Amino acid sequence: MDIGAMMIRNGSEVKRVEDTLRRMGKAYGAERMDVFAITSTLVCTMNMPDGTVCSMTRGTRDGTKTDFWKLERINALSREYCRKKIDTDKLKICIEDIEHSSAPRFRVCLGSVLAAGTLAVFFGGNILDGVFAAVFALAIWLMQVYFAPVCTNNILFNFVCSFVTGVLIGVAGHIFPIHGDKVMIGDIMLLIPGLALTNAVKDMFVGDTITGSLRLVESLLWAVAIACGFALAVYVVGGV
Repeated sequence: MDIGAMMIRNGSEVKRVEDTLRRMGKAYGAERMDVFAITSTLVCTMNMPDGTVCSMTRGTRDGTKTDFWKLERINALSREYCRKKIDTDKLKICIEDIEHSSAPRFRVCLGSVLAAGTLAVFFGGNILDGVFAAVFALAIWLMQVYFAPVCTNNILFNFVCSFVTGVLIGVAGHIFPIHGDKVMIGDIMLLIPGLALTNAVKDMFVGDTITGSLRLVESLLWAVAIACGFALAVYVVGGV
């Protein structure tokens, strides 16, 4: 249940969550595993050969994000468990290690800077626009590191993050000879929920209509919050 909840919180597809728990349950000795997962709830029932039935429901709605660093480690742990059953105490320690781990900050920061800078140039900006987009990408990264853990509501966080970034870009546009719209395009790409939207459509196509619908609505609200944040910033600053 801890592994399944962690997978959901970090952006895994529900089909993969259900498949992982079924495989781990069978490896543990369960005769039958019934698993149902959506973005906010996880239900699992284990039927053992001696007739014992163990069922548990877990709420998983305490902040959802996409973290491939944790998902990769969870996947490796589940595969290791299925190959050779791990002692429960050791498994618990491994789960806690993954829960409290995170991708190296330098890599995430470098990726954000490079992505924003190159995308600003890709969408028509010049080198100076790319440099400024990279600088403001650093501001977004700082907010994601220090503000996101405090603000667990993704919609509110993205609105605030977009507004602050938009104001900074607008002020810089009045001081330096940059194309503010190109800089915004480069930085907004770091916040757009492209993967969440893709997973939502994928879930609906494979039959997980409830999960797909929930993620689709969340992704659209997320995107609207980003657009409103930048729009309000442009209005406050007085145009870019």
